[in-house]
Amino acid sequence: MTAQHTRTDWDALLARTSFIELGARARAGALLDTGTARELCGPFDRIESPWLEPQGVVPESDDGVVVVKGRLGGHPAVVIGIEQAFQGGGIGEVSGAKIAATLSLAAADNRDGTPTAVILLLETGGVRLQEANLGLATTAEVCSALLELRALQPVVGVIAGALGCFGGMSIAAGLCTSLIMTREGRLGLDGPEVIESEAGVAEFDASDHALIWSIDGGTQRTGTGLADVLVLDDVTAVRSAVIETVGRGVPGEHRSQRIGELRARLQAVDPADPPEPAGLATVWAKAVPKDTVPPQAVPTDAGPPEAPPPDAVSPDPSPTGSRPSAGRAAEGRRTMSRGRNWTRALADGDVSTVSDAVPSVITADATLGDDTARLIAVVPDPRSPYHRARDGEVGLREGLSLAEAVTGVVTGDAHLPDGRRRPIVAVVDVPSQAYGRVEELLGIHHALAVAVDAYVRARTAGHPVITFIVGTALSGGFLAHGAQANQVLALNDPGVVIHAMHKQAAAKVTRRTVDELDELARRVPPLSYDVTDWAKLGLCDELLEVENAGDPTGGDVGRAKDALAAAVERARRGPRDLGNRLTSPGALRTRAASRRVRDALAAQWR
Repeated sequence: MTAQHTRTDWDALLARTSFIELGARARAGALLDTGTARELCGPFDRIESPWLEPQGVVPESDDGVVVVKGRLGGHPAVVIGIEQAFQGGGIGEVSGAKIAATLSLAAADNRDGTPTAVILLLETGGVRLQEANLGLATTAEVCSALLELRALQPVVGVIAGALGCFGGMSIAAGLCTSLIMTREGRLGLDGPEVIESEAGVAEFDASDHALIWSIDGGTQRTGTGLADVLVLDDVTAVRSAVIETVGRGVPGEHRSQRIGELRARLQAVDPADPPEPAGLATVWAKAVPKDTVPPQAVPTDAGPPEAPPPDAVSPDPSPTGSRPSAGRAAEGRRTMSRGRNWTRALADGDVSTVSDAVPSVITADATLGDDTARLIAVVPDPRSPYHRARDGEVGLREGLSLAEAVTGVVTGDAHLPDGRRRPIVAVVDVPSQAYGRVEELLGIHHALAVAVDAYVRARTAGHPVITFIVGTALSGGFLAHGAQANQVLALNDPGVVIHAMHKQAAAKVTRRTVDELDELARRVPPLSYDVTDWAKLGLCDELLEVENAGDPTGGDVGRAKDALAAAVERARRGPRDLGNRLTSPGALRTRAASRRVRDALAAQWR
């Protein structure tokens, strides 16, 4: 009987058609109704990345993303598949533009009366480092377009293969209406190799496969509510789960909007003594949210003014205001914060914390022309219980507090007429997200998705969202705090660095030396760590010249306030999505491929 039972199991296993073993194009075709699949902007359109060949990388004619339109269970749908076999599923200018434009076109269909759902097949390591800054920008555009569509029709993410979904695209996954995973799939912000590169093997051993799957694997993510459906690696099972999920429609509240739930879950865990991965679901099941936005979300009710930690100093300790990057723990803790200094300098009065428990997110009010703007900054907290989030990184608590701060403004101004809602200024000096094992276990990708969701809701509700980069803006930290703004300003200073990853870590991941990266950056602008090169990509609305970037003078503050006030006026006159980033003078020179993608998709859509 046992032998017969075993044979039956084997027969059932052999009868399956593996979804994981299919490429992106075949997966898309397998999900859609037979005979309805039609690929858009495909390989014969030959819209390739213009940035790879100069680096000795052979481009793909579809840039590793397939867009297939058809019907799903008889209803209009589009499948966007990321091909893991090309550059590890990395997102660059063309691939990101294909995803963002498809989401926007589907949203337009829904507004015009054609209910079109989108399925994202997420097999990606995140931003393609060979196109770093443009990959970062298009990932932000994907998140914005996803949220636009999500309010109208389900956006279903499927994470099937062992490559998983990491980096900035894990934030997009956190914004999906629902997530379907196989047991073999993985989901997290930072891959084990990246954490090991940034923080050392003691923080995360990338060779410990059992540990990796216990934290990032599909069973764990669905068991803890960070994904929704666990399915077998079988085409029929995946297709059935997708059809059922789309059929449920748009929920009343999405996972990334449940701020109270995230707060309750984080409060239930002691980061100094976290539960084993297998016990996390039990701990979180007992965490009951009490509200959505705490009273402290508005600075006037936030208690005592923010005070600097004992080791914080105002003067910039280095000639350029730079800070140690990868491996910086051995070089000493960060001792200054441009974000704190500029927030204090711009503020009309006291600087407050969003909550007494999280001193690393501060807020203040500042007069900008006729407006009173809300300033928000992430600053170092050397006493943070999360040891990987003590130098100003955006970690779990920071993602939550950013969402609380932004949502507090939106809620407080909901009664005001459209043109009078307060501007929100993200003062940005973040060395990255927090690279840590506990952060991955507790779902830092989700905490950052909650912050992104809040910023996009503020922007679309009519709040001018302005980013003011005064220091470092790296990777997921920047995606969560700054990348969703109507207008982006930055100091023209060597200490201002915008990029997808610390330089030493990027060199290791791309298997190049730092010197080789610097040489390539002279020929490939998206790779550059120089703020002036970044601005030329069309991602910056103004570069500001100041006397002292680390500790601003009175003249610096005046110039910054004038520039911020002008940015608020531009934001009020401009679009509420991120479309202006493709029409800026810099983008007209450098993002021709993005516009070709959008034109091709629009022409082929119907």
